[in-house]
Amino acid sequence: MPVSLQVIYPVSDGSTFDHDYYANTHMPLVAEHMGAHIQSTVVTKGLAGGPDVPAGYHAVATIVFADNDALGAAMGASGPVIADVPNFTNVQPNMLIGEVIG
Repeated sequence: MPVSLQVIYPVSDGSTFDHDYYANTHMPLVAEHMGAHIQSTVVTKGLAGGPDVPAGYHAVATIVFADNDALGAAMGASGPVIADVPNFTNVQPNMLIGEVIG
C-alpha cells in the first residue's frame, strides 16, 4: 500500500522561506539521499488560501513511497536533508504521514 510523507511549511509572523534555495538545492539533496526509495514527489509553492486570502503555507512537499518499508528506509537516510532545513527557512515544518487512498 503506497504511503505519503507531506512536509508542510506554515506561514507565521516573521517566517521566512527561500523558494529558490528550496527548489534548486534542497530538493536535489532530497533526491540524492532519499531518492532511491521515492516513487514520486510534488512540491507546491503557496500562493493563496482562497480568493483574497493570503497563503497559510510557504510550501508543501508531497513524497510518495511504495510502502512503509520504503518510507522507513528514506527516513533513515534523511539526516543531511533535515540538517539543511535552516538554510532556507526559519519555520519548523509539520509532517503528515498517510496512506495514499486516491
